[in-house]
Amino acid sequence: MFESLKKKFSRTSDKLEEELIEEAQEENNLEEESGKKFSFFSFGKKDNKEKEPENSDVAEIPQEVESLSEEKVLEESDEEVMEESEAESLDDSEEEKSKKSHFWSRNKNKETSENDDENESKSHFWSRNKDNSDEEEETPDDEEEPSGMFSFITAKTISEKHLEDILWELEMGLLEGDVAMEVASEVVDSVKDDLVGRKIKRSNDITEYTYNALKNAVSEIINIPGKSMTEMIEAKKAQGEPLVVMFVGINGTGKTTTIGKLANYYLKKGYTPVIAAADTFRAGAIEQVKYHADNVGVKLIKHQKGSDPAAVAFDAVEHAKAQGKELVLIDTAGRMQTNTNLMDEMKKIKRVAKPDLVVFVGDALTGNDATQQASKFNEAIDIDGVILTKADADSKGGASLSIGYVIKKPILFLGMGQEYDDIREYDADWMLNQLFSENEEETD
Repeated sequence: MFESLKKKFSRTSDKLEEELIEEAQEENNLEEESGKKFSFFSFGKKDNKEKEPENSDVAEIPQEVESLSEEKVLEESDEEVMEESEAESLDDSEEEKSKKSHFWSRNKNKETSENDDENESKSHFWSRNKDNSDEEEETPDDEEEPSGMFSFITAKTISEKHLEDILWELEMGLLEGDVAMEVASEVVDSVKDDLVGRKIKRSNDITEYTYNALKNAVSEIINIPGKSMTEMIEAKKAQGEPLVVMFVGINGTGKTTTIGKLANYYLKKGYTPVIAAADTFRAGAIEQVKYHADNVGVKLIKHQKGSDPAAVAFDAVEHAKAQGKELVLIDTAGRMQTNTNLMDEMKKIKRVAKPDLVVFVGDALTGNDATQQASKFNEAIDIDGVILTKADADSKGGASLSIGYVIKKPILFLGMGQEYDDIREYDADWMLNQLFSENEEETD
Protein backbone atom coordinates (compact mmCIF):
# COMPACT_ATOMS: atom_id res chain seq x y z
CA MET A 1 0.00 0.00 0.00
CA PHE A 2 0.92 3.63 -0.61
CA GLU A 3 4.27 2.92 -2.30
CA SER A 4 4.09 6.19 -4.21
CA LEU A 5 3.64 8.31 -1.08
CA LYS A 6 6.42 6.44 0.72
CA LYS A 7 8.86 7.22 -2.10
CA LYS A 8 7.90 10.89 -2.08
CA PHE A 9 8.42 11.17 1.68
CA SER A 10 11.77 9.37 1.51
CA ARG A 11 12.93 11.53 -1.39
CA THR A 12 12.17 14.69 0.59
CA SER A 13 14.57 13.53 3.30
CA ASP A 14 17.23 12.55 0.75
CA LYS A 15 17.00 15.88 -1.08
CA LEU A 16 17.37 17.89 2.12
CA GLU A 17 20.38 15.84 3.10
CA GLU A 18 21.97 16.41 -0.31
CA GLU A 19 21.31 20.14 -0.04
CA LEU A 20 22.90 20.54 3.40
CA ILE A 21 25.86 18.24 2.76
CA GLU A 22 26.77 19.86 -0.56
CA GLU A 23 26.60 23.30 1.06
CA ALA A 24 28.75 22.13 3.96
CA GLN A 25 31.20 20.58 1.51
CA GLU A 26 31.64 23.93 -0.22
CA GLU A 27 32.19 25.57 3.18
CA ASN A 28 34.77 22.96 4.29
CA ASN A 29 32.37 22.25 7.14
CA LEU A 30 32.03 18.50 6.71
CA GLU A 31 33.76 15.49 8.20
CA GLU A 32 33.12 11.78 8.29
CA GLU A 33 31.89 10.36 11.57
CA SER A 34 32.06 6.81 12.83
CA GLY A 35 28.68 5.13 12.79
CA LYS A 36 26.06 4.03 10.32
CA LYS A 37 23.53 6.05 8.40
CA PHE A 38 19.87 5.33 9.15
CA SER A 39 17.49 4.90 6.24
CA PHE A 40 14.34 6.99 6.26
CA PHE A 41 11.87 4.18 6.90
CA SER A 42 13.93 2.38 9.50
CA PHE A 43 14.60 5.51 11.51
CA GLY A 44 11.60 5.21 13.77
CA LYS A 45 12.43 1.60 14.56
CA LYS A 46 16.10 2.37 15.18
CA ASP A 47 15.17 5.26 17.43
CA ASN A 48 12.95 2.99 19.51
CA LYS A 49 15.69 0.40 19.77
CA GLU A 50 18.11 3.01 21.03
CA LYS A 51 15.66 3.94 23.77
CA GLU A 52 15.40 0.34 25.01
CA PRO A 53 17.54 -0.50 28.06
CA GLU A 54 20.57 -2.62 27.22
CA ASN A 55 21.21 -3.96 30.69
CA SER A 56 19.42 -7.32 30.39
CA ASP A 57 22.59 -9.18 31.39
CA VAL A 58 23.40 -6.88 34.30
CA ALA A 59 19.97 -6.26 35.77
CA GLU A 60 21.36 -6.48 39.28
CA ILE A 61 23.42 -3.29 38.88
CA PRO A 62 21.94 -0.52 41.03
CA GLN A 63 20.21 2.29 39.23
CA GLU A 64 22.66 4.89 40.57
CA VAL A 65 25.64 2.98 39.21
CA GLU A 66 23.90 2.48 35.87
CA SER A 67 23.24 6.20 35.58
CA LEU A 68 26.87 7.05 36.34
CA SER A 69 28.06 4.41 33.90
CA GLU A 70 25.89 5.81 31.14
CA GLU A 71 27.23 9.31 31.74
CA LYS A 72 30.77 7.99 31.65
CA VAL A 73 30.14 6.13 28.41
CA LEU A 74 28.71 9.27 26.83
CA GLU A 75 31.72 11.30 27.97
CA GLU A 76 34.14 8.67 26.69
CA SER A 77 32.24 8.50 23.41
CA ASP A 78 32.57 12.28 22.91
CA GLU A 79 36.28 12.11 23.78
CA GLU A 80 36.79 9.29 21.27
CA VAL A 81 35.13 11.30 18.50
CA MET A 82 37.35 14.29 19.29
CA GLU A 83 40.47 12.12 19.42
CA GLU A 84 39.51 10.51 16.11
CA SER A 85 39.15 13.90 14.45
CA GLU A 86 42.53 15.09 15.81
CA ALA A 87 44.23 11.88 14.80
CA GLU A 88 42.91 12.14 11.27
CA SER A 89 44.36 15.64 10.87
CA LEU A 90 47.80 14.59 12.21
CA ASP A 91 48.23 11.14 10.71
CA ASP A 92 46.53 9.96 7.53
CA SER A 93 47.22 6.34 8.43
CA GLU A 94 44.45 6.51 11.07
CA GLU A 95 41.89 6.83 8.24
CA GLU A 96 42.40 3.16 7.42
CA LYS A 97 40.68 2.21 10.69
CA SER A 98 37.25 3.15 9.35
CA LYS A 99 35.33 2.66 6.11
CA LYS A 100 35.55 5.55 3.66
CA SER A 101 33.10 6.73 1.05
CA HIS A 102 34.32 7.74 -2.43
CA PHE A 103 34.30 11.35 -1.34
CA TRP A 104 36.63 10.75 1.61
CA SER A 105 38.84 8.10 0.01
CA ARG A 106 39.92 10.57 -2.65
CA ASN A 107 40.86 13.01 0.14
CA LYS A 108 43.61 10.95 1.78
CA ASN A 109 45.96 13.90 1.40
CA LYS A 110 44.22 16.93 2.90
CA GLU A 111 46.75 19.40 1.43
CA THR A 112 45.77 18.47 -2.14
CA SER A 113 42.05 18.21 -1.46
CA GLU A 114 41.64 22.02 -1.45
CA ASN A 115 42.69 22.17 -5.13
CA ASP A 116 40.26 19.50 -6.36
CA ASP A 117 37.60 20.49 -8.83
CA GLU A 118 34.24 21.14 -7.07
CA ASN A 119 32.15 19.28 -9.61
CA GLU A 120 34.43 16.27 -9.47
CA SER A 121 34.12 16.36 -5.69
CA LYS A 122 30.32 16.24 -5.82
CA SER A 123 30.38 13.50 -8.43
CA HIS A 124 32.59 11.30 -6.28
CA PHE A 125 30.60 12.13 -3.16
CA TRP A 126 27.20 11.22 -4.53
CA SER A 127 28.47 8.21 -6.46
CA ARG A 128 28.18 6.25 -3.23
CA ASN A 129 24.40 6.40 -3.71
CA LYS A 130 24.40 5.53 -7.41
CA ASP A 131 27.17 2.99 -8.09
CA ASN A 132 27.61 -0.58 -6.91
CA SER A 133 31.08 -0.21 -5.41
CA ASP A 134 33.08 -2.56 -3.22
CA GLU A 135 32.54 -0.17 -0.33
CA GLU A 136 28.73 -0.23 -0.34
CA GLU A 137 26.16 -2.98 -0.65
CA GLU A 138 22.41 -2.97 -0.11
CA THR A 139 21.41 -4.08 3.37
CA PRO A 140 17.62 -4.56 3.36
CA ASP A 141 17.63 -6.57 6.58
CA ASP A 142 19.95 -4.32 8.57
CA GLU A 143 18.23 -1.22 7.19
CA GLU A 144 21.48 0.68 7.58
CA GLU A 145 24.04 1.85 5.07
CA PRO A 146 27.60 0.72 5.87
CA SER A 147 28.98 4.23 5.38
CA GLY A 148 27.89 7.78 4.72
CA MET A 149 27.58 9.04 8.30
CA PHE A 150 28.78 12.64 8.39
CA SER A 151 28.85 15.48 10.85
CA PHE A 152 29.19 19.22 10.44
CA ILE A 153 32.15 20.88 12.13
CA THR A 154 29.87 23.84 12.81
CA ALA A 155 26.20 22.95 13.21
CA LYS A 156 24.03 23.79 10.20
CA THR A 157 20.68 25.54 10.61
CA ILE A 158 17.87 24.62 8.23
CA SER A 159 16.57 27.76 6.53
CA GLU A 160 13.72 28.47 4.14
CA LYS A 161 16.30 28.67 1.36
CA HIS A 162 17.23 25.03 1.92
CA LEU A 163 13.58 23.92 1.77
CA GLU A 164 12.15 26.03 -1.03
CA ASP A 165 12.82 23.69 -3.98
CA ILE A 166 12.49 20.54 -1.90
CA LEU A 167 9.02 21.35 -0.58
CA TRP A 168 7.86 22.52 -3.99
CA GLU A 169 8.88 19.11 -5.34
CA LEU A 170 7.05 17.41 -2.47
CA GLU A 171 3.88 19.38 -3.12
CA MET A 172 3.94 18.60 -6.85
CA GLY A 173 4.53 14.94 -6.05
CA LEU A 174 1.57 14.82 -3.69
CA LEU A 175 -0.69 16.44 -6.27
CA GLU A 176 0.47 13.94 -8.88
CA GLY A 177 -0.45 11.21 -6.39
CA ASP A 178 -4.08 12.41 -6.34
CA VAL A 179 -3.76 14.12 -2.97
CA ALA A 180 -6.22 17.02 -2.67
CA MET A 181 -4.75 20.49 -3.12
CA GLU A 182 -5.63 21.69 0.38
CA VAL A 183 -4.14 18.54 1.91
CA ALA A 184 -0.89 18.84 -0.06
CA SER A 185 -0.57 22.50 0.99
CA GLU A 186 -1.26 21.63 4.63
CA VAL A 187 1.42 18.92 4.65
CA VAL A 188 4.00 21.21 3.05
CA ASP A 189 3.26 24.13 5.39
CA SER A 190 3.46 21.88 8.45
CA VAL A 191 6.77 20.36 7.37
CA LYS A 192 8.20 23.82 6.68
CA ASP A 193 7.16 25.15 10.10
CA ASP A 194 8.64 22.08 11.76
CA LEU A 195 12.01 22.13 9.99
CA VAL A 196 12.95 25.80 9.60
CA GLY A 197 15.37 26.79 12.37
CA ARG A 198 16.39 23.24 13.24
CA LYS A 199 20.10 22.92 14.02
CA ILE A 200 21.80 19.95 12.41
CA LYS A 201 25.00 18.40 13.70
CA ARG A 202 24.96 14.99 12.01
CA SER A 203 23.52 13.63 8.78
CA ASN A 204 21.31 11.29 10.78
CA ASP A 205 19.74 14.38 12.37
CA ILE A 206 18.45 15.38 8.94
CA THR A 207 16.74 12.01 8.52
CA GLU A 208 15.30 12.18 12.03
CA TYR A 209 13.88 15.69 11.76
CA THR A 210 12.46 15.18 8.27
CA TYR A 211 10.93 11.84 9.25
CA ASN A 212 9.27 13.34 12.33
CA ALA A 213 8.11 16.48 10.48
CA LEU A 214 6.41 14.47 7.75
CA LYS A 215 4.93 11.98 10.20
CA ASN A 216 3.52 14.74 12.40
CA ALA A 217 2.03 16.51 9.39
CA VAL A 218 0.34 13.37 8.07
CA SER A 219 -0.85 12.39 11.55
CA GLU A 220 -2.81 15.62 11.82
CA ILE A 221 -4.34 15.03 8.40
CA ILE A 222 -5.59 11.47 8.84
CA ASN A 223 -6.72 11.58 12.46
CA ILE A 224 -10.32 12.78 12.16
CA PRO A 225 -12.18 12.18 15.45
CA GLY A 226 -15.39 10.20 15.48
CA LYS A 227 -17.10 7.22 17.09
CA SER A 228 -16.67 3.78 15.59
CA MET A 229 -19.70 1.95 14.20
CA THR A 230 -19.24 -0.73 16.85
CA GLU A 231 -19.46 1.86 19.64
CA MET A 232 -22.61 3.26 18.09
CA ILE A 233 -24.22 -0.19 17.86
CA GLU A 234 -23.59 -0.71 21.57
CA ALA A 235 -25.03 2.71 22.42
CA LYS A 236 -28.21 2.04 20.42
CA LYS A 237 -28.47 -1.49 21.83
CA ALA A 238 -28.51 -0.03 25.35
CA GLN A 239 -31.55 2.00 24.26
CA GLY A 240 -33.27 -1.07 22.79
CA GLU A 241 -32.94 0.27 19.25
CA PRO A 242 -31.08 -0.92 16.14
CA LEU A 243 -28.32 1.15 14.55
CA VAL A 244 -29.58 2.20 11.12
CA VAL A 245 -26.88 2.78 8.47
CA MET A 246 -27.60 4.09 4.99
CA PHE A 247 -24.96 3.59 2.27
CA VAL A 248 -24.52 6.01 -0.63
CA GLY A 249 -22.13 6.38 -3.53
CA ILE A 250 -21.85 5.97 -7.28
CA ASN A 251 -22.05 2.72 -9.25
CA GLY A 252 -18.98 0.52 -9.37
CA THR A 253 -17.35 1.44 -6.07
CA GLY A 254 -18.18 -1.85 -4.33
CA LYS A 255 -21.02 -0.50 -2.18
CA THR A 256 -23.18 -3.66 -2.22
CA THR A 257 -20.19 -5.92 -1.63
CA THR A 258 -19.15 -3.72 1.28
CA ILE A 259 -22.60 -4.17 2.83
CA GLY A 260 -22.12 -7.93 2.60
CA LYS A 261 -18.71 -7.62 4.25
CA LEU A 262 -20.10 -5.51 7.09
CA ALA A 263 -22.97 -7.93 7.65
CA ASN A 264 -20.42 -10.74 7.92
CA TYR A 265 -18.14 -8.63 10.15
CA TYR A 266 -20.83 -7.86 12.71
CA LEU A 267 -22.43 -11.28 12.52
CA LYS A 268 -19.08 -12.70 13.68
CA LYS A 269 -19.05 -10.14 16.50
CA GLY A 270 -22.31 -11.55 17.82
CA TYR A 271 -24.76 -9.02 16.37
CA THR A 272 -27.72 -9.77 14.08
CA PRO A 273 -27.83 -7.51 11.00
CA VAL A 274 -30.61 -7.13 8.47
CA ILE A 275 -30.12 -5.77 4.94
CA ALA A 276 -32.58 -3.52 3.09
CA ALA A 277 -32.55 -3.84 -0.72
CA ALA A 278 -33.48 -0.20 -1.30
CA ASP A 279 -31.81 -0.08 -4.71
CA THR A 280 -35.01 -0.68 -6.69
CA PHE A 281 -33.85 1.44 -9.62
CA ARG A 282 -31.08 -0.64 -11.22
CA ALA A 283 -31.84 -3.93 -12.95
CA GLY A 284 -30.32 -6.84 -11.09
CA ALA A 285 -29.56 -4.82 -7.95
CA ILE A 286 -31.97 -6.79 -5.76
CA GLU A 287 -30.51 -10.10 -6.98
CA GLN A 288 -27.00 -8.82 -6.32
CA VAL A 289 -27.63 -7.84 -2.70
CA LYS A 290 -29.63 -11.06 -2.18
CA TYR A 291 -26.57 -13.04 -3.32
CA HIS A 292 -24.45 -11.43 -0.59
CA ALA A 293 -27.16 -11.76 2.08
CA ASP A 294 -27.54 -15.47 1.34
CA ASN A 295 -23.78 -16.07 1.35
CA VAL A 296 -23.36 -14.35 4.69
CA GLY A 297 -26.56 -15.70 6.20
CA VAL A 298 -28.57 -12.61 7.11
CA LYS A 299 -32.18 -11.55 6.50
CA LEU A 300 -32.91 -9.45 3.40
CA ILE A 301 -35.92 -7.10 3.22
CA LYS A 302 -36.93 -6.48 -0.41
CA HIS A 303 -39.81 -5.26 -2.59
CA GLN A 304 -40.40 -5.51 -6.31
CA LYS A 305 -38.17 -3.69 -8.80
CA GLY A 306 -39.37 -0.13 -9.31
CA SER A 307 -41.06 0.11 -5.92
CA ASP A 308 -40.47 2.96 -3.50
CA PRO A 309 -36.96 2.55 -2.00
CA ALA A 310 -37.93 4.58 1.06
CA ALA A 311 -40.66 2.04 1.85
CA VAL A 312 -38.11 -0.81 1.69
CA ALA A 313 -35.82 1.01 4.11
CA PHE A 314 -38.72 1.72 6.48
CA ASP A 315 -39.81 -1.93 6.50
CA ALA A 316 -36.25 -3.07 7.28
CA VAL A 317 -36.05 -0.75 10.28
CA GLU A 318 -39.44 -1.95 11.59
CA HIS A 319 -38.38 -5.57 11.13
CA ALA A 320 -35.18 -4.98 13.12
CA LYS A 321 -37.10 -3.34 15.96
CA ALA A 322 -39.67 -6.14 16.09
CA GLN A 323 -37.08 -8.92 15.99
CA GLY A 324 -34.57 -7.28 18.33
CA LYS A 325 -31.85 -7.03 15.68
CA GLU A 326 -29.06 -4.59 16.35
CA LEU A 327 -28.06 -3.40 12.87
CA VAL A 328 -29.88 -2.29 9.70
CA LEU A 329 -27.79 -1.91 6.53
CA ILE A 330 -29.61 0.01 3.78
CA ASP A 331 -28.38 -0.43 0.20
CA THR A 332 -29.29 2.47 -2.11
CA ALA A 333 -29.01 2.95 -5.85
CA GLY A 334 -25.61 4.06 -7.05
CA ARG A 335 -25.84 7.45 -8.66
CA MET A 336 -23.68 10.27 -9.84
CA GLN A 337 -23.56 13.17 -7.44
CA THR A 338 -24.73 15.46 -10.27
CA ASN A 339 -28.04 13.58 -10.83
CA THR A 340 -30.51 15.86 -9.08
CA ASN A 341 -33.56 13.58 -9.30
CA LEU A 342 -31.77 10.58 -7.83
CA MET A 343 -30.21 12.70 -5.11
CA ASP A 344 -33.69 13.91 -4.16
CA GLU A 345 -34.83 10.31 -3.94
CA MET A 346 -31.96 9.57 -1.59
CA LYS A 347 -32.98 12.48 0.61
CA LYS A 348 -36.44 10.92 0.85
CA ILE A 349 -34.95 7.61 2.02
CA LYS A 350 -33.08 9.54 4.69
CA ARG A 351 -36.26 11.34 5.87
CA VAL A 352 -38.26 8.11 6.11
CA ALA A 353 -35.66 5.68 7.51
CA LYS A 354 -34.01 8.25 9.80
CA PRO A 355 -30.57 6.58 9.65
CA ASP A 356 -28.12 7.08 12.49
CA LEU A 357 -25.27 7.02 9.98
CA VAL A 358 -25.07 7.97 6.32
CA VAL A 359 -21.92 6.40 4.92
CA PHE A 360 -20.28 7.25 1.62
CA VAL A 361 -18.57 4.29 -0.08
CA GLY A 362 -15.73 5.34 -2.39
CA ASP A 363 -13.13 3.56 -4.49
CA ALA A 364 -9.64 4.35 -3.18
CA LEU A 365 -8.14 3.74 -6.62
CA THR A 366 -10.02 6.71 -8.08
CA GLY A 367 -7.95 9.06 -5.92
CA ASN A 368 -9.04 12.66 -5.95
CA ASP A 369 -12.27 11.73 -7.78
CA ALA A 370 -13.42 9.86 -4.66
CA THR A 371 -12.69 12.95 -2.56
CA GLN A 372 -14.70 15.18 -4.90
CA GLN A 373 -17.60 12.72 -4.97
CA ALA A 374 -17.66 12.54 -1.16
CA SER A 375 -17.71 16.35 -1.00
CA LYS A 376 -20.73 16.53 -3.31
CA PHE A 377 -22.65 13.86 -1.40
CA ASN A 378 -21.80 15.60 1.84
CA GLU A 379 -23.20 18.88 0.51
CA ALA A 380 -26.39 17.15 -0.68
CA ILE A 381 -27.32 14.89 2.25
CA ASP A 382 -24.70 15.45 4.98
CA ILE A 383 -22.80 12.17 5.22
CA ASP A 384 -21.40 10.98 8.56
CA GLY A 385 -18.46 8.82 7.53
CA VAL A 386 -16.57 7.11 4.73
CA ILE A 387 -15.66 3.58 3.71
CA LEU A 388 -12.89 3.20 1.13
CA THR A 389 -12.80 0.05 -0.97
CA LYS A 390 -9.74 -1.49 -2.69
CA ALA A 391 -7.40 0.21 -0.24
CA ASP A 392 -5.05 -2.78 -0.38
CA ALA A 393 -4.38 -2.10 -4.06
CA ASP A 394 -3.91 1.65 -3.63
CA SER A 395 -0.31 2.59 -4.42
CA LYS A 396 -0.86 6.35 -4.56
CA GLY A 397 -2.79 6.86 -1.34
CA GLY A 398 -4.40 10.12 -2.46
CA ALA A 399 -7.96 9.28 -1.37
CA SER A 400 -6.92 7.66 1.90
CA LEU A 401 -4.87 10.71 2.83
CA SER A 402 -7.33 13.35 1.66
CA ILE A 403 -10.95 12.31 1.92
CA GLY A 404 -11.50 12.55 5.68
CA TYR A 405 -9.64 15.85 6.01
CA VAL A 406 -11.49 17.51 3.11
CA ILE A 407 -15.03 16.67 4.27
CA LYS A 408 -14.14 16.66 8.00
CA LYS A 409 -15.74 13.22 8.47
CA PRO A 410 -13.98 10.05 9.68
CA ILE A 411 -13.06 7.01 7.62
CA LEU A 412 -14.88 4.10 9.27
CA PHE A 413 -13.66 1.02 7.37
CA LEU A 414 -11.21 0.03 4.67
CA GLY A 415 -11.90 -2.69 2.13
CA MET A 416 -8.73 -4.80 1.90
CA GLY A 417 -9.57 -7.55 -0.61
CA GLN A 418 -12.30 -9.52 -2.34
CA GLU A 419 -13.33 -11.94 0.41
CA TYR A 420 -16.01 -11.21 3.01
CA ASP A 421 -13.40 -11.12 5.77
CA ASP A 422 -11.28 -8.58 3.90
CA ILE A 423 -12.45 -5.48 5.74
CA ARG A 424 -11.00 -3.69 8.73
CA GLU A 425 -12.05 -0.86 11.01
CA TYR A 426 -10.06 2.24 10.27
CA ASP A 427 -7.28 3.05 12.72
CA ALA A 428 -5.22 6.21 12.26
CA ASP A 429 -2.16 4.74 13.97
CA TRP A 430 -2.25 1.71 11.68
CA MET A 431 -2.58 4.00 8.66
CA LEU A 432 0.36 6.09 9.83
CA ASN A 433 2.50 2.98 10.18
CA GLN A 434 1.51 1.89 6.68
CA LEU A 435 2.71 5.22 5.32
CA PHE A 436 5.97 5.30 7.26
CA SER A 437 7.09 1.69 7.19
CA GLU A 438 9.09 0.22 4.35
CA ASN A 439 7.90 -3.34 4.86
CA GLU A 440 4.14 -3.88 5.14
CA GLU A 441 4.48 -7.07 7.16
CA GLU A 442 5.84 -4.98 10.03
CA THR A 443 2.54 -3.12 10.33
CA ASP A 444 0.01 -5.92 9.96
